[in-house]
Amino acid sequence: MATIRWASTFRHFTAVAIVLTTILLWGSKTANGLRFVIDREECFAHNVDQADTIHVSFVVIKSDSVWDYTQEGVDFNITAPPGIVVHEMKDKTSEKYEFVVYYTGVYRFCFTNKSPYHETIDFDVHVSHFTFHDEHARNEHFWPLMEEITKLEEALYNIQFEQHWLEAETERQARVNNDLNRRATHKAMFESVALVGSSCLQFYLLRRLFERKFGYCRV
Repeated sequence: MATIRWASTFRHFTAVAIVLTTILLWGSKTANGLRFVIDREECFAHNVDQADTIHVSFVVIKSDSVWDYTQEGVDFNITAPPGIVVHEMKDKTSEKYEFVVYYTGVYRFCFTNKSPYHETIDFDVHVSHFTFHDEHARNEHFWPLMEEITKLEEALYNIQFEQHWLEAETERQARVNNDLNRRATHKAMFESVALVGSSCLQFYLLRRLFERKFGYCRV
């Protein structure tokens, strides 16, 4: 009985080892994030296989305008290998999108900046696809474990992808709030100066008016 239990434990250990090794060697999963400054147009390419799931997100972090704060946004489109536009967005400052790949090959992700200012963009691409080539791993005892580990890893990558987008979005909102606060401060200072100037002008005009009245009385 002890020998049987040991053999069963060994088989389970071997199953886990096979699953982990298979995932590490054959789990085609990448996550790429980058930040760049766009003038007019920037394009990026990524080679993917059919049935892959692509997650993309971008956030316009800041704009190099005079006041730093604009709502211009950028245009974004995804093009499949045959030249088919998979998805297109207009005047967006932040967006997420996912789709299943139908054509194997190089997909292009292009940004277009229509504003006269440079804009800093945080761009993230996450591609997921799993294939299992080890026939031993297809055993009915191993497949459920394999499937659960695959789901867990996919969930972890999705959390990482979502966290990256939220961090970029939080940074953008912080910059927007800072720019709005700075503009509000400048506006308040300008209004204060204008109020002081208006008060001084009113005092000067009243003084001149009284001087003229006193002058008429003396005559």
